[in-house]
Amino acid sequence: MINTSLNRPKVLFFDVNETLLDLTVMKKQVGNALGGKDDLLSLWFTTMLQYTLVVSASGQYKSFGHIGAAALQMVAANNDITITEKKTREIVVDALQDLPPHPEVNNALHTLKNEGFTLVALTNSNNESLKTKIENAGLTQYFDDLLSIESVGKFKPFKDVYNWAANKMNAQPKECMLIAAHGWDVAGALWAGWRAAFVSRPGQQTFPLAPKTEINESDLQKVADILISYEN
Repeated sequence: MINTSLNRPKVLFFDVNETLLDLTVMKKQVGNALGGKDDLLSLWFTTMLQYTLVVSASGQYKSFGHIGAAALQMVAANNDITITEKKTREIVVDALQDLPPHPEVNNALHTLKNEGFTLVALTNSNNESLKTKIENAGLTQYFDDLLSIESVGKFKPFKDVYNWAANKMNAQPKECMLIAAHGWDVAGALWAGWRAAFVSRPGQQTFPLAPKTEINESDLQKVADILISYEN
């Protein structure tokens, strides 16, 4: 049942990779590099996320694509697969630049934009990569701003990222909503005092120990339909 008594958020922040953009083609390229072993593909992705946290917790910064490439080298090495650093960067960094949107994304963003929502992309990718991938996906016209964690030097879900993004948009945390397909991302936003909507893409789940998101739907259009029912 939709709760139509809720007020609309001042700013909608969107995670980009997997939430808006489909990673299927990129994952296939990574999977091929790992000998077609599906279990290694998921291990690569979790290793990449693990090392974004390691880098941030250590007070360092490396780009998301380069961490992904390094994680690919690590997983490959542990499974006696040889991939050069140059090849891993070609596979991961280049592939991240040209990802198609999920089928419903254009219409969902158009719906929200027409309803007067402020839309902002908030991603772990760097500034250059963010601008390129949004342009290549044909989504630029929907966004009021494109924000990368590169400006903070820490990756989501560090609280500093959400605080910085809210300040950047002149909004209080409670006026912000993150829309994402990653349980760790919506958990971080909720613990930072934001609202959150979860897009339950295949293979994605919310974290049971985190506060519940007020919206949990299977695609972005369903999320948009709920949001436009909220009070102005």
